[in-house]
Amino acid sequence: MDPDENEAENSFIADDESCESNQLLPSHVVCCSPSYSEEEKDIEGRAYFSQQVYGVIEVEALDDNQTPPFSWKKLWLYTGPGILMSIAFLDPGNIEGDLQAGAIAGYSLLWLLLWSTIMGLLIQLLSARVGVVTGKHLAELCREEYPPWARILLWVMAEVAVIAADIQEVVGTAIAIQILTNGVFPLWASVVITAADCFVFLFLESYGVRKMEAAFAIMVMTMAISFAYMFVDAKPSGKELLVGVLVPKLNSRTIQQAVGIFGCIITPHNIYLHSALVQSRKVDKKKIGQVQEAINYYSIESSVALVVSFMINLFVMTVFAKGFYGTNKANSVGLENAGRYLEEKYGGGLLPILYIWGIGLLAAGQSSTITGTYAGQFIMGGFLNIQLNEWLRAVITRSFAIVPTIILAILFDTSDGAMDVMNEWLNVLQSIQIPFSLIPLFTMVSREDIMGIFKIGPTLEKVAWTVLGVVMLINVYVLLDFFLNTINGLLPGLLFCILSAAYIGFIIYLIARDASLPITLRTRTSKIERLRIPQHQDL
Repeated sequence: MDPDENEAENSFIADDESCESNQLLPSHVVCCSPSYSEEEKDIEGRAYFSQQVYGVIEVEALDDNQTPPFSWKKLWLYTGPGILMSIAFLDPGNIEGDLQAGAIAGYSLLWLLLWSTIMGLLIQLLSARVGVVTGKHLAELCREEYPPWARILLWVMAEVAVIAADIQEVVGTAIAIQILTNGVFPLWASVVITAADCFVFLFLESYGVRKMEAAFAIMVMTMAISFAYMFVDAKPSGKELLVGVLVPKLNSRTIQQAVGIFGCIITPHNIYLHSALVQSRKVDKKKIGQVQEAINYYSIESSVALVVSFMINLFVMTVFAKGFYGTNKANSVGLENAGRYLEEKYGGGLLPILYIWGIGLLAAGQSSTITGTYAGQFIMGGFLNIQLNEWLRAVITRSFAIVPTIILAILFDTSDGAMDVMNEWLNVLQSIQIPFSLIPLFTMVSREDIMGIFKIGPTLEKVAWTVLGVVMLINVYVLLDFFLNTINGLLPGLLFCILSAAYIGFIIYLIARDASLPITLRTRTSKIERLRIPQHQDL
């Protein structure tokens, strides 16, 4: 590499004051001036807003079709979106699923945690692929590709998923605040305190993309350190842990926990979120090599981020497997009383394990509520194509979760088991929303008229739809279990059947909409801006 290229690659901060913290590269490489094109001004709900999108350095001049050589510095510049994406794998809902699975099933479901994470990684990589190639996130694509009635239904389903996840995240943060303040605040007051995170989110955003991503990385690191400390302190069996990861085991007594693990890992709002986050890096969609390079780097950083998230989830599950599996507390442990149970079991060490747990839970809850706010913004902006001030947009999307959470906190904050019952309902609600994000994603990423040469190949397409089949089987189990254990009476049963029929009918419509079209119509010109490149490879 010649001296000029070295100088370009080592210059990360521009001298131009107008770029402020969003400018990571020299001004001759990419411009961050406040003057935007008309196209940029017209973008709604785009990741970090247009003024915070930055470019990366081309190591050397290459043919447009050639992928630049690997660069550690460029990987570092692309690192960030995967960290934010991985937080959905670590939210309080996941933490509760982990601790309950460990307490009730011991080490036996660790293999499912591993394979669920792998399936989640596949889905997130497809989401990132769509965002990089099309330059639009999944909600925007749905708005442009589906008829009005279908996209409104998809928007409603996405909002329901965001609200359900956000309630669990806010409650988890509120419980952590109670632990760390020795119960000074009642749960509903802790929820109100948690509501202020939308302002934290806006404060971080004003300092630029990289500083905000660094803040989330610190929160993930806090979780890793906290739960790793608990893991070391608990001294779980290494042999049983290894067998649990490598040998699949499942029985009728652990099926509910298995469903919970799988349902927590794949979250609908995170699929929309990741396709938006990857647009924080400037990629010339007309250059095949640059697009492929971005996909490669995002694949690496997302994989590393989910390895870290897997290890954190494993720490939590094994701690509770070691401490509570086979005990009379196994079936009663939940997010609300987990800290107290841990203190009773492992207390008396150098550091109070109750507060270590509280710190980890606070980092999980706070980070996930902020990324949930992001997801809500992209979903609202993408589906509805509305222009709102970013403060107003954050307050509105935050209120969707905070208002019902305060009501539920008052109603359910009566006993240790009440919150766990609420979480079971919320898990059911989130689980049945998953197809309404997966089907549009798999449809978009398989279409040549949208993805050009970057559409997925037939093998990966079959794997993706197989994942959807597994999700649908789990949903059938969840719905049947919910019906048999919750629905009583003729009228509620009839209503449940009608809603289930509408639910299944909408799923069939989404799957059959493109599959049933003649091949000549399936290659129609889309409304979306696409790569107009002859297909000479199938990536």
